[in-house]
This record gives sequence, C-alpha cells and structure tokens, in this order.
Amino acid sequence: MKRLNLLTFLVFLCVFGCTENEIIDNSVNPESITTNSDEPCFSTTLMAGQHHVAGSVTLDVDGDNLIITYVSDGEWVIGTTHLSIGNCDDDWAPLTGAGNPQVGLFEYTEPYSAGPYEVVYIISLEGLDDNICFAAHAEVDGPTGEETAWAEGTEFSGNGWAMFVETTLTECEDDDDGSNTPF
Repeated sequence: MKRLNLLTFLVFLCVFGCTENEIIDNSVNPESITTNSDEPCFSTTLMAGQHHVAGSVTLDVDGDNLIITYVSDGEWVIGTTHLSIGNCDDDWAPLTGAGNPQVGLFEYTEPYSAGPYEVVYIISLEGLDDNICFAAHAEVDGPTGEETAWAEGTEFSGNGWAMFVETTLTECEDDDDGSNTPF
C-alpha cells in the first residue's frame, strides 16, 4: 500500500508539478535553444562585409551584469569575436592614430560561451554610466565566404567601415515587478 501511495504521489507531482521548461527532451538540439525568450532591451544587425546581414547583436542586463550576444542567422558561422565597451565620454575603444579600431587590443576576446551560431559575453556593469558605447567585431564564414562583421551603428572616424553602437542602459530598466528582463 505504501508503494502504491508513493507511486501515485510521484505521478501526481510530475503531472501537476512540472512546468513545460522542466521537462527534458533529449531530441532537442541544444544550439536551437535561445537563452532569452523575451525581446532584448537593445538589438542591432550584425553586418558582414559591409553589405550582408549575418545575424544580430543584442544587449540585455541581468542584475549587475551586461549580456552581449552575437547571434548568426544560421547561414553564417561565427568565428573569433572581439568586443570593446565603455562610457561614451571616455576613450573607450583602442584606436589607431587614423581613428580605426585596433581589434587585437579590444579588452574582451574570451566569451562566456561560444558556439558556431551564438557567442555570449557577460560583463560587469561596474564603472559603466547610462550612456555606453560598444564595438562588436566578428570573423564570420557564410554564403559569400569569410568576412569581417560589425554590429551595425556609427562608423569610426578612420578610413574603414568599422562601426560602434551608442545606447543607454535606461532602455534595460527593471520591469514593473522589480526584476530585470529575464533570459
């Protein structure tokens, strides 16, 4: 009788206690799962070779961290990435004397996680003001071959097409319930 009660309890718990997110399906490809089901607080296009949309670069806030995610559109594979971020009023990106970004000197080159179609950086908000600038660079391989890619924004003052993004963190303010945008 105890065994039957335990079995009934376990079935009841699983049927009524499990949410859809708690059920594991081993047939799902982990790369097809996105970490943010809601809209990010900021999004821009990831441009490859100046003329090709290769995906997007999104920004979100989770507690004391800034999350920057490069996502391919599926036709492009994301290779090496570089990220520079800072307060727009500061000298936030390493530049040459001609005003071109020095990608090899960008402070973020080791992402939190990386796969062929998604790269995630988690950066502390410490020291960042509301008005931030970032340059998100990637090496991508897609339908037109290997290309350089940048998060679409304003071009640097140099003679190339490298771009940076200026945005405000107030776009990522807490929801009405006091929690940050969920991932």
